Amino acid sequence: MEQIRRARTSLEGLSVGDAFGEQLLHVGPAKRSVMMAGRTVPVGRSWTWTDDTAMALSIVDELARRGAIDPAALGQAFARRYALDPARGYGGGAHQVLTAIATGAPYDRAARELFDGQGSCGNGGGMRAAPIGAYFAGDLEAAVAAAAHSAAPTHAHPDGIAGAVAVAVAAAAVFAGERDPRAILELVVARTPSGATHAGVQRSIAMLQEEPIAVAAELGNGSRVLAADTVPFAIWCAVTHLADYAEALWACGSVGGDIDTTCAMVGGIVVGAVGVAGIPADWHAARERLPA
Repeated sequence: MEQIRRARTSLEGLSVGDAFGEQLLHVGPAKRSVMMAGRTVPVGRSWTWTDDTAMALSIVDELARRGAIDPAALGQAFARRYALDPARGYGGGAHQVLTAIATGAPYDRAARELFDGQGSCGNGGGMRAAPIGAYFAGDLEAAVAAAAHSAAPTHAHPDGIAGAVAVAVAAAAVFAGERDPRAILELVVARTPSGATHAGVQRSIAMLQEEPIAVAAELGNGSRVLAADTVPFAIWCAVTHLADYAEALWACGSVGGDIDTTCAMVGGIVVGAVGVAGIPADWHAARERLPA
C-alpha cells in the first residue's frame, strides 16, 4: 500500500506539472513572458492534461494491479486509453505504434518499426516514468528494470529507454529521501545506460550553480522531443528545486521548449520531496480531474 501511495503521489505531481506546462506552451512567447514575470497562471478554467498524464495513468494502474511492469500488458493498456481519447497531444510515433498494438501487432515489433527500424529515442518514455521510481524507492535495481519495461511498448531505441530509466532513478532517489542534488545526479549517471541521455546528465553535474536558461542552452529544453534533449535538463531542474514545486515548474517554463513534458517530469520528481501539500492548492484544483 505504501508503494502505490508513493506512485500516486508522483502521479499527482506529474499531472499538475503536465497541465501547468500545457497552459504555458500554447500562449506564445510574449504572453508567456508576462506570465513568467508576474508568476501568474490562468484561473477560472480547467487545465487540461496531455498524453504525459494519460500514459502515466496506465503505468500506475499496472503497478496497482501487478506490482510490476509487463511490457505487453502495458502496451495494451496504453492502446486502450489512447483509443478512448487520441486527442491528448500524442506524437506521431505514438499514434503509429499504439494504433498498431490496438490492431493486433506485438508491442515489440510495433515499437521497432518506428523511424526506419531504429525505434524511437523520443522523450515519451521519460515523461511517464517518475511514478515507477516512486513505487520502487529504495530498490534502484527494480526501478531500473521496471522503467526499461515501461518504455519498451513505444521506445525500442536504447536512448528512448535510457530516458525512462534516468527519470525513474531520480524519482526513486528523491522518494527514498535523498536531497543532495549532486548525489542524485551521480546516482542517475551510474544507473542510466550509456548514450546521449547519459552524457547529458553527466554534464549537468558541473552546472549545479548555473541558471536554468544557461543549462537549457547546453543540455536542451525538449524542442527536439528527444530523450537526450529533454531528460537531462528536467532532472537538473528537479534536483536544483527540490524545496519548491512551483519554482521548479516556473524554471521549466522560463526556457521554453516542450514545456508540458519537462514540467511533467519535474513535477513527478519534486513532489517526492514536498508532498502533495507542496503543490499550490489553486494549481491542484485547476488541473483537470483524473479518472477514478
